[in-house]
Amino acid sequence: MAFCPELDIASQGSTIHEARENLREALELFFASASTDEIKPRLHEEIYVTRVEVAVG
Repeated sequence: MAFCPELDIASQGSTIHEARENLREALELFFASASTDEIKPRLHEEIYVTRVEVAVG
């Protein structure tokens, strides 16, 4: 899975390369069709990505 957290847009593919290319296409389509009013509230200035351990069972 490929994810753009700044805009909350994700895509997937059977390889990392394919997922990245599919995400690029999804972003291009989003920017081609979205208005400024739609883009602005989706932009996140601060993004934090981390791993979290969770006990299961």
